[in-house]
Amino acid sequence: MDEQTRRIEARITDPRKQWKLSPMDLKSYSRWYDYSRARDAMFEATDSEWAPWFTARSDDKKRVRLNIIKHLLKSIPYEAPKPLKVTLPKRQSAGKYQESDHPVKYVPEVF
Repeated sequence: MDEQTRRIEARITDPRKQWKLSPMDLKSYSRWYDYSRARDAMFEATDSEWAPWFTARSDDKKRVRLNIIKHLLKSIPYEAPKPLKVTLPKRQSAGKYQESDHPVKYVPEVF
């Protein structure tokens, strides 16, 4: 079973993932090879040395994202900037400031 099939079946069977499933997912899955032929034709017609297409294996979402980030960053010429000498300024005096007694609503700290 390929990864795409596994993911769609998980969306069908897992109620927590069904929100991700759309009618378009099912229709596009049934036309997988039409899309694949169109993709292949596009690559053949438009891939060039000047503007190459790259693909990434995406069975593992975390790894594919890291690989793409690394690939993109390697393609951009980069020189590290020289570090600046920064001095933290003295903070102003609190003077008569008092923290508000208005109740603060905090986001729950779950993590």
